[in-house]
Amino acid sequence: MSDQTARLGLPFILPAQAQKHVTHNEALQRLDAIVHLAISGEGNTPPSGPDDGACHLVAASPTGEWAGHAGALALFQDGYWQFITPVAGWSAWFVSENALRIFDGSAWIFPLPGPDLELLTLGINASADATNRLSVSAPATLLNNAGSGHQLKINKATAGDTASLLYQTGWSGRAEMGLSGSDSFAIKTSPDGASWHEAVKITPEGAVTMPSRPLARAAAPAGSALISGPANRGFGTLHVGEGGFTLGAAVTGGGNRLVFPASGYYAVSLTVTATAAGSYWAALEKNGSENCVTLSGIATGGNPLTHSASAISYFSAGDYARLAFSGTATYAFGYGQTEMTAMLL
Repeated sequence: MSDQTARLGLPFILPAQAQKHVTHNEALQRLDAIVHLAISGEGNTPPSGPDDGACHLVAASPTGEWAGHAGALALFQDGYWQFITPVAGWSAWFVSENALRIFDGSAWIFPLPGPDLELLTLGINASADATNRLSVSAPATLLNNAGSGHQLKINKATAGDTASLLYQTGWSGRAEMGLSGSDSFAIKTSPDGASWHEAVKITPEGAVTMPSRPLARAAAPAGSALISGPANRGFGTLHVGEGGFTLGAAVTGGGNRLVFPASGYYAVSLTVTATAAGSYWAALEKNGSENCVTLSGIATGGNPLTHSASAISYFSAGDYARLAFSGTATYAFGYGQTEMTAMLL
């Protein structure tokens, strides 16, 4: 018969044993150490001034009083160290890690979840909450295939709900892509997280629009005027004005400048309807100094002549366009007469 228990190594009180209380007290001390086991720390060197009852895990290269006891539990009791060999299946609370570990026979490991684990929240190096039930704080996140393809699914309940990816700077939204409040796929951007601009929209039927793309069709107020150049005139009506196009400062000859909202290359066109007795030209003038598009005309024989031209020109945000004239002609102004268009490419 063994003189100790098989699992916990508690000493038996043997027949005719003297000082039975010593054996009994030793068993109680051992139970006190390993039941609800709490490990204060792990190391190779005994701590100075340990608390009575403190339990430490001896590391791989122990020294001093711990020499020769690698992997054992060191229990400080009554002024000296006792060493306990852990058994596979023991669990312990690691105080410094604030975590539970299990001894597998060779190492203390974190318990693995079951195969059908269901969690209300999960935080990976982060705190999850009732809204962000999965929260990850990491340099990168990898979603890999299992032999072929891989899909990431984001499902919403109804068409009016949102299923999207939101990109933030300092927890403030800057871009969003997905199904936001409809079943049309959209890409939106924001300068401040409060005001949003829909850059691209794709309907369920596949039609693609760019609602915030700078686009303008501008004309002077309807009517006719005899103009002898050099002269300038602006615009009075934005028949189409998207993406931030506005009418700016007044032009001396009438109307207002057309102010460009964003920097980039624009496709611009100019249409002129005029009646003239001699040669003339009209141009779309950039910032009062550069002609982007120029239309030249000759005597029309008393009949109005409509002609158009287009070009690609670079405009910076805040640049403006106006009409410039040379020679003498009577111009028909208004929609479909003398007008311009501009579109960011």
